[in-house]
Amino acid sequence: MSDIPHLPALRLGRPYESLDKIEVKDHRTGEVRALVSQVNGGILKRDFTKLAAARASLKKFTVAELVALSAKAGELFLNGTLPFGDRGHTQSPAEYIATLSGTSGLPHVMVKRNMSKLHYALTHLGEVLNGLSRGLDFTIIDRGYGEQFGTKLSFFPTCSALGLVMPSNSPAVNSLWLPAVALKTPVVIKPGKEEPWTPYRLIQAFIAAGVPAEAFGFYPTDHDGAATILNTCGRALIFGDKSTTDQYAHNPAIEVHGPGWSKFLIGDDQIENWREYIDVIAGAISDNGGRSCINASAVVVPKYAAEIADALAQKLGPFAPTRPDDEKAKLSGFANIKMADFIDSQIEEGLKTPGAEDVTAKYRGGPRKTVFEGGTYMRPTIVRCDSFAHPLANKEFLCPYASVVTCPQSEMLSKIGYTLACSAITKDQAFIEQIEAFPHIERLNIGPVSTMAISWDQPHEGNMFEFLWQRRSIERAW
Repeated sequence: MSDIPHLPALRLGRPYESLDKIEVKDHRTGEVRALVSQVNGGILKRDFTKLAAARASLKKFTVAELVALSAKAGELFLNGTLPFGDRGHTQSPAEYIATLSGTSGLPHVMVKRNMSKLHYALTHLGEVLNGLSRGLDFTIIDRGYGEQFGTKLSFFPTCSALGLVMPSNSPAVNSLWLPAVALKTPVVIKPGKEEPWTPYRLIQAFIAAGVPAEAFGFYPTDHDGAATILNTCGRALIFGDKSTTDQYAHNPAIEVHGPGWSKFLIGDDQIENWREYIDVIAGAISDNGGRSCINASAVVVPKYAAEIADALAQKLGPFAPTRPDDEKAKLSGFANIKMADFIDSQIEEGLKTPGAEDVTAKYRGGPRKTVFEGGTYMRPTIVRCDSFAHPLANKEFLCPYASVVTCPQSEMLSKIGYTLACSAITKDQAFIEQIEAFPHIERLNIGPVSTMAISWDQPHEGNMFEFLWQRRSIERAW
């Protein structure tokens, strides 16, 4: 067999080798880790005429059976040796960790944490679905109708498949589509260019667990192919920057996952205790290498912005690149060096506007963008901003970055804008009620809770059950 693995497209479970392949390379050494077959929109359109058969393959199972198979898949994903392409290769967990780290820049310790998150989601899927459906008896989905809560219930599927245009920044984003399988919905995935490994391994784990292979599409493709996935499946998720996600912001069939602009708010009643909260805030900024949309990217305070920014900078500024297998690694490398260049230039350009200071500069002992053992890294940046008027006050980057912004409590909600995850450190009940009524916060934590904290049995970044199944009225005479 060839020394270089080849990942075929999976055309609803059928491996397909294309003449058009890309090389996925190690971000530090340039070593080719795998060849990945590419497909075009025409192939996708032909395959999508068979989505009814893919859905039928899952309809044979009850939701409870698919939940059990998902749990088995979770164990295989975390601990199993699974097929890796079509040239006789297999992949152990250690090989998966090393490969993903090599091409994405995530250090091993962060890959392992992401693996654990995916494992937890798969092995606790019953609890997840219970929370998303508000306690629905899923035999009603199996039968198509039934009675619960003292009323008649019926649900119908909203799509032929769930389409996914995935990113390369963090493997844990794959947790968002995992409930679809137990909800009897095929998945059609366009993987991220530098991160085909996680969706491919998850698919292989599901198949090894006993889920029909035809329920899975794995289609590395171009922009035209991505558009076909988004516009044909009936329901889809897309990940990307604001310019990408804005194109689909008003399409209810497409759930967009762009920047999160997640934040900490410290109220007037707790600001004198700010030193107690530095550790949880610093962790929320830097965990997972700062690559998640739920990483805190702004800390909004009524006063002491300079002191808080300095305390965060002292804690995060010294973070420096390490070898990828260092268990204490804090930073991720960039597979796309142009992205690191862009981030660095955006921060530098923003600092030219008066009213902001890069407080980490004096604690870094070197440049923000740096090269270590062939890899390019962005070191943490904490910027103190005088107000939300500054261009760096409400920015988000794929690295440990946050602004510390001075803003009166009375103006916070009118200034912060959309916020995916908000941690409000306050005991002021009137302020809490105002925050709870604010419509532009997706996930709310009250108290010193990291924005990175996830409750799997609550919707986060959309409700997959309500996205894939819609309730209808029903009366039966027979």
